[in-house]
Amino acid sequence: MKKVFLIVVLLSAGMVSVMAQAKKVVADKIVGQVGDRIILRSDILNEIADMKRQYQGQENIVFPTECQVLERQLIQKALILQAEKDSLVVTEEEIDATIDNRIRAAIQQYGSKDVLEEIAGKTVYQLKEDFRSSFREQKLAEQMQNKIIETVKITPTEVKAYYNKIPKDSLPFYESEVELSQIVIIPKANRDVEEYVSKQMYDYKKSVESGTQKFEALVKLYSEDPGSKDQGGQYNLNRNDRNWDPAFLSASFRLKENQISPVVKSKFGLHIIQLMSRSGDEAVVRHILRIPPVTEDEIKDAVKKLDSVKKQLLAGSLSFGEAVSKYSEDENSKFSAGSISGQDGNVFLSIDMLDKDMVVALKDLKPGDYSAPQVYTDERGRKAVRLIHLKRRTEPHRENLMDDYNRIAQRALESKKTQALDKWFKEHIPNYFISIDKDFTGCESLKEWKAAAAKAEIDRKN
Repeated sequence: MKKVFLIVVLLSAGMVSVMAQAKKVVADKIVGQVGDRIILRSDILNEIADMKRQYQGQENIVFPTECQVLERQLIQKALILQAEKDSLVVTEEEIDATIDNRIRAAIQQYGSKDVLEEIAGKTVYQLKEDFRSSFREQKLAEQMQNKIIETVKITPTEVKAYYNKIPKDSLPFYESEVELSQIVIIPKANRDVEEYVSKQMYDYKKSVESGTQKFEALVKLYSEDPGSKDQGGQYNLNRNDRNWDPAFLSASFRLKENQISPVVKSKFGLHIIQLMSRSGDEAVVRHILRIPPVTEDEIKDAVKKLDSVKKQLLAGSLSFGEAVSKYSEDENSKFSAGSISGQDGNVFLSIDMLDKDMVVALKDLKPGDYSAPQVYTDERGRKAVRLIHLKRRTEPHRENLMDDYNRIAQRALESKKTQALDKWFKEHIPNYFISIDKDFTGCESLKEWKAAAAKAEIDRKN
């Protein structure tokens, strides 16, 4: 039962596609059973079909075999049975939150709630009810897995032993990498500029309400939101989703259908919002975003402030962490002492992961240095000013314990968790009634499950 942890971790992703339930493959043969939990042939085929639909058109995707899917589902059933035996509890609130997140993702994928319901042949409410049982099982399995591995820790001695077992010619090679922190100030437009842009947006609102302009046409002409501009400014909202800006969310749910809001100020800029449709806590809106431009005066003020901060840092009268807490306005790094990390959470970044302005700023810095305040454009298209702290720079190198301890330790920990799960299954599989259909007798990965199934058959006959 190799790589159990990697297989089971897929449970946290849940159903790979909400549309799975809409186009089921007709097959009702029982191909596996753990205790009183059965697995149908259709469960196997549909899961593979769902993944192929989800990743259609993407290259280099390796889809699981039927043997691998059956193994994953056997694992899930065993975890569920043990979770119930251990009296683990999944609350209705947890299930509702999971279902709502999946439904929102599906609506986003298909463009609107109406399109989703048309393709599925069911209402969103019916889809939620259909998924309730399966999501409960997934949460139970996830809880049981976490219970098994929650006490697994790794020591420096174990990390070293793990590293020493890796063939030297298999160690990855890393290009030069840097560890960085930053303090970011986002200059605010002055009141006159903000009022001027706001007036323009009220003109947009009047032109749509008078029928002289189409809202979606104005989106294409004026909106500065790259995330929705090509979709006519459309977003699918849920009142309980805290990822949305509170001002934007609140204004959206105060509207009546087809009504256009007054100008709304959020952390992203200024909006006018039109409600297209609403059903309970779900709403479809479209909006126009304008980001009031800052002048050179506001930018110079921000540069001057960071110049002052740099002097305090160099004088030792202010620590970098204190400076981040007091001055930084970057949401992604403010609560990690300004540390910049990649999408995988790694704080060591290769040069090609940095924006070109940051690469220029780092060119003459040595570890421990601070850059001059740098004006740049952030991912939202706003002018911002940052002070960069180069904490560490590595040379191109083969992976080693000194430079890459955290990476190696993480892999060692995952390996140890996998071993813990392997051990748990080896100990617990014999305790369950196991049945596997003869069509899967050739699956090498199911060897231990088949041995348990054979033993169960002997026990039944005796």
